[in-house]
Formats: sequence, C-alpha cells, structure tokens
Amino acid sequence: MQLAGLLMKTLEESHHDVWENERTPTPVRRVGVRLHTAGLSIREMVAILELLGVHPSHDVVWQWKHRLADSEPDPPTAWPSRVAVDETAVQIGPEWYWLYAAVDLDSLYLLDIGVFSRHGTDSAATFLHKPTEKYDVSAAEFLVDSYGYRTVLARLGLSGQVEYSDRNHVEKWFHTFKMRTDRFHTSWVGSRPAVAEWCQRFKRYYNQHRPNQALDGRTPAEVLN
Repeated sequence: MQLAGLLMKTLEESHHDVWENERTPTPVRRVGVRLHTAGLSIREMVAILELLGVHPSHDVVWQWKHRLADSEPDPPTAWPSRVAVDETAVQIGPEWYWLYAAVDLDSLYLLDIGVFSRHGTDSAATFLHKPTEKYDVSAAEFLVDSYGYRTVLARLGLSGQVEYSDRNHVEKWFHTFKMRTDRFHTSWVGSRPAVAEWCQRFKRYYNQHRPNQALDGRTPAEVLN
C-alpha cells in the first residue's frame, strides 16, 4: 500500500520541464527518484529500474535526483536560533579548496554552503554574509570553533560563541558530503564556479529530498514547513 501510494503521488506530479531532452520516460525517472527518497540506495534504485526495462548508470540516476531537487523552490524563510558554522578542506581534481557550511541546529536545514580557494577570516566573512541576506538571523547564535570566527561575527554584527559539542551536526554533514564527492568524483571536473553550482544542487537535495535519521526520516525542509 505504501509503495502504491508512492507511485501514485509520483505519477500525479508535474516536472516535465525538468526532464526535457531526457530519453528515459519521465514517470520512470520520477519513480526512481522517489524510491531513493523512500530510503533505497542508488544501487537498489538501478536494480529496480532494470526490472522495468530501463538500464541507467549510477551517475545518470544521481543526476536525476539532483535535477529534481533543482526544480523545487526553497522552503519559507527560516528563523534559526542556533547556527553551527565550520569549514573543511576538499580536493577538487588536483586542487584543494575550502568548503564552508552553516546549519540550522533546530531543523538541520543547511542554510548555505560555499567554496573558496583560500582559508581565513575574509573567506569566512564573505560566506557568513550570505545567510544574513537570505534568512532572519537577528536572534540567532552562531556556534563556531575558533576565536578567528569571533572577529568575523563582530565584523558582521552577529552573536555567537566558541562551542564544540553542539556543532557535531555540521561535522556529520561534511562527512555525508565527502562520501558523495568520493563516489562521484567525476562530477567535480570544471571551474570553481561549476563546483559551486554542484554544491548548491547537493544542498537542495540534502534539504528537500534526503531523509534524515536524526529527524525521524523527515527532511530538513519538511521540519521547516
């Protein structure tokens, strides 16, 4: 019954513009993406689609689900009370970059993600300025891991403190992100703007489509809504 409802919901949705110029029938692609959001791995998705007579590669299925995520708008504006901020080094082809992330600890919604070629207070300030434009953070407390961030928060007029224990969710997000990039390293070929665009696609997928165990299987977007 749950599977029947899932398929019926999938067939009723309209995302034809998302799948333009795709050779695989649109309902089949949406079924595959919905199966993944229900908890199946990409390998399991591919196996089921092969039973339906469709033989996509793992990379193709991965592109499907990110393309669907791109077609959906972000949820209404969030009013986070605690925001965890951190950065980590990532390798993109032969180059190393710094990946910054900010996570709303109440909903686990990824507020923003940024890729920078340098590490330091200027990059951190540039990154943190974007969430202040997109979300109401007037009452938010930013949890950071070094006193260099305190300088950044003061520069932007934001409240925060150096804190380590409650920031594990952003660390878990980095772990999830790096698992994806290790598996789909070919997606990283290109310029830094192309990589930044890829990161935004992953952000939308993570927020709107990936069930989160810490949220009882809901997505961060569903918590906000």
